[in-house]
Order: sequence, then C-alpha cells, then structure tokens
Amino acid sequence: MKLVECVPNFSEGRRKEVIDAIVGELNNYKVKVLNIHADADHNRTDVTFIGEPEEVKKAALAMALKAVELIDMNKHKGEHPRMGAMDVVPFIPVANVTMEECVELAHEFAKEFSEKTGVPCFMYEEAATREDRRNLADVRRGEYEGLKEEIGKNPDKTPDYGPNKMHPTAGATAVGAREFLIAFNVNLATNDIQIAKNIARAVRHSSGGYRYVKAMGFEIKERGIVQVSMNMTNYRKTPLFRVFETIKREAERYGTRVLSSEIVGMLPMEAMADIASFYLQLEGFDIQQVIEKRLLEELL
Repeated sequence: MKLVECVPNFSEGRRKEVIDAIVGELNNYKVKVLNIHADADHNRTDVTFIGEPEEVKKAALAMALKAVELIDMNKHKGEHPRMGAMDVVPFIPVANVTMEECVELAHEFAKEFSEKTGVPCFMYEEAATREDRRNLADVRRGEYEGLKEEIGKNPDKTPDYGPNKMHPTAGATAVGAREFLIAFNVNLATNDIQIAKNIARAVRHSSGGYRYVKAMGFEIKERGIVQVSMNMTNYRKTPLFRVFETIKREAERYGTRVLSSEIVGMLPMEAMADIASFYLQLEGFDIQQVIEKRLLEELL
C-alpha cells in the first residue's frame, strides 16, 4: 500500500463552526485523520491525515475549496506568519512512495486548485521550481499584506500556478513536498517578548543556530507568557533534545526558565525514541525494541 501524509494549515483557529466545516470535508474521502490542532493565538489550524496518493490529493483539494469559501484574509489577524486562507499544503512520503511522487502530487494539486479558485500557488521545498523558493519562510516573507502589494509588480513574486494577482479574499497558497517536519514550541515563564525573540535567534539556522531549525518568538497573550515556536525540518540531524537543552540554558541567561513545551501535530516514533534515549541515558538502545515499530513494519 502506498501512503502519503498531508498537513494542510489554514488561517482559522477561533471560529469552531468554520474549522469543523473545513475539516469535515475529509469525511467524504478514504483518508485517516491523525491529528487536528487549532490555535486561537496563532488563529490557525493544522490537520494531519494519511491515505493513498490520489485520495489524499482529492481530500486536500476539498478542504482548500472550503477554506476559500469561508475565510476572508482581509479580516484575519494572528501571531503566525500567513499569506492565504489555505496557507500551506505539504505532501510527505510515508510508505512505498518516493519524494518524486509527492512532488508530482503537489504540482497536480496546485494546478487544479488555482484553476478552480483563482488562488495563486507558490511551490516550496522539494516541489520548488526555483532555488530561492525552497524555504517556506522566503515564500511567505511579507505575509498576506506584503504579498498583496508586490504580486503583479515584482517579477520575483510571480506564482508558479494561477493568476499573477492575489485572490480578493483567499490570498495565496504555498504547496510543497517535504520530509517529516516537527512543529515544536517551548513556552517561557516570562511575558518579555524580546527574550523569546533573542532565544529564537540563537537557535535558528538563518541567524547562526542549528542547521535544521526555523524559529520565531511569539506572545501567548491569554496566558501572559512568550513562546519560542519552531519548525524542526530534520529531526535526525538536529534532534529535539539538543535544541531544548539550548533553550533551557539561554532562558537561564535571561533570568527565566522553560515553563513547558508542546508538539503541534504529529511526529515520527524515532524522534521520541531519540528523546527517551538521551534523557534516560540508555545504552545500546535500538528503535527496533519499540513494539509498535515492529508491528507497523509487519502491517505494511
């Protein structure tokens, strides 16, 4: 069986009826929903589901069409960077599927979505058509408001699919193919946003930190704290525990501490095994000792 994972992120994390309507589209397809994470502060929801490639593409398209129908980006505010109603749609190989197949799937999705809606699509990561668009942060720089000003005027902002202008209410969408990404947030026991920004700068690759870390500092206003919010793009080469320990030390430098951390969405079993091995100081531990790992291999 071929299995592909899709993790659409759409720009609504507060209105339950809208979230339910968009996610509810998945009920019409043969896909398995693994996780739904709605964040009111970020005003964003990400959904993780898996299935066979063609069915996953159809399900993602249905979600995207509903998001375009129900979300008006002219009224959207949130802490997380965004540029569209259906903001990001990545396809990830899980079992018996190559990255090349996911790249093809991403391009098929973008073409169909833009043709049906008039939403411009920008390809990123492995599906990028230009090297300067591999990084999602570069694609989304300026966010909805900035892209609205530049698209159609700046040749560097010409989309890969769809019209060279923003959709009047749904903005633009980034579509990609990538490896597993872990969304990892660390909450700090302070309300000083500058501390979170300083620590994010210390750990992210673009400012001299860890190679496979993207990080930003956010305020979590309803809790009166700040957060270092990260995307870990290669957990094998930059493990979570290494970054977490660095954040703990950096927090101490600023006279505060780590309050808690959270995983947004799904993560591979191997990543958690690495964390357990590090903190328990296990000798000679092997992922094959995890019974679910062996069972999954037998099933597939």
